[in-house]
Amino acid sequence: MKEYTRDLVEFLHGLEPGGLPAEVLDRARYFLVDYLAVAIRGSREDSSKAVRRMVERIGANGCSTVIGTRMRTIPGFAALANGAAAHGIEQDDTHSGGSIHLGATMYSAALALAETLPDTEPQAEMEALLAAVVAGYEAAARIAMAVQPKEHYALGFHMTATCGVFGAAITSAKLLGLTPEQTLAAVGIAGSMAAGSMEFLAEGAWTKRIHPGLAAQNGIHAALLAAEGFTGPLHILEGRDGFLHGYSRNPVADRLTADLGKSFEILHTAVKPHSCCRYMQGPVDAILAMMREHHLQAGQIQRIEVGVLEAGWGIVAEPKAKKYNPESVVDAQFSMPFGAAVAVIEGAAGLDQFTPENTRSPKIRDLMSRVVLVKDARLEETFPQEWPARVVIELENGQRHESFVRYPKGDPENPLSWEEMTAKFRALAGTVVSGKRCDEIIAAISSAKPATLPALCY
Repeated sequence: MKEYTRDLVEFLHGLEPGGLPAEVLDRARYFLVDYLAVAIRGSREDSSKAVRRMVERIGANGCSTVIGTRMRTIPGFAALANGAAAHGIEQDDTHSGGSIHLGATMYSAALALAETLPDTEPQAEMEALLAAVVAGYEAAARIAMAVQPKEHYALGFHMTATCGVFGAAITSAKLLGLTPEQTLAAVGIAGSMAAGSMEFLAEGAWTKRIHPGLAAQNGIHAALLAAEGFTGPLHILEGRDGFLHGYSRNPVADRLTADLGKSFEILHTAVKPHSCCRYMQGPVDAILAMMREHHLQAGQIQRIEVGVLEAGWGIVAEPKAKKYNPESVVDAQFSMPFGAAVAVIEGAAGLDQFTPENTRSPKIRDLMSRVVLVKDARLEETFPQEWPARVVIELENGQRHESFVRYPKGDPENPLSWEEMTAKFRALAGTVVSGKRCDEIIAAISSAKPATLPALCY
């Protein structure tokens, strides 16, 4: 049996800042800006407040910052709270091939744990954190690709939680300076912490929002256990009863280690301009573009046909009764009919559009009834390397407009520029902290001589 787990762990253990391409470290800084944008803004969500109240009830004092507040607690609880906040507004990054949210888990683990470590020179501290995060992205993304998103979803699992815990264990192990054998044990331990159900879709529950936080918390604990000599199975990924066999009907183990070091999965990770499911981003882009280009008005539209990727069909298109009748913000963020209608009527699909009031809007509901979702074989030809979208808008006067989006805005091939990313940061974080503080955080991350890590967190 090929030792995929050991090969992957040994490669990632050996990653050092000096051996990483400048482009990779730049992307890690870029995604840190994105992470803090969504975590700071997400800290104001009711779901995030509930997590903080739980932490306060336990009364676990420590030195790790709960982002968006001045609370300090132990690393695991800080990672839990920050991961929940970062995923709370559905605008955090997503790896294309693995359909997994990476930053909300990896940065939550890294920042919470790094604050507990001995002080070093800020530049070395930042570079060590970025390298640890890059390694965590690599592990979680490769494991997600190996179980295959469509197969994983079919069994009711959410990659961000189940695969993310392995990445968090790697990130934590690197920051703690574990040996290769200890890191292997941490990954083995993480396998018994891999959980995350998609059942939240049935009733718009908050549980998805906590998945990155749970993965980050458990990854930290797995690494801390390994540091104390606790052992884990050595073949947790490929073993007879390992992760691949238990969490996928059709795993592809070679994806765990194929072409290691030739590229890095952080370079194949997208960011979200819109505050909704990744499978809705491309169609929303297409709708917004056609509305602007053809100066369309909602009252002119007779029918909107949206092609939905098969892997996302059970997430944003079915069950039909639920998707055409969203009752909460979570429901709306996973309803393609709602996303299409709100993009047409409001010309945007951000946090201000995904609201309880809009889920009840008669105008939006009326337009939702004219949205038709279809499976389109043409979209599947390049997925998941690409996440294309096709939308057709038919008008009452018989005119027909069609748009095909190969790469949604935010994809690596159609990225937000640094300027657009910092604008996203200011738009989100600026609702919580001052404009001056926003500028300070951006400068600290992009500077060759960054501030200490705790200064980034509040």
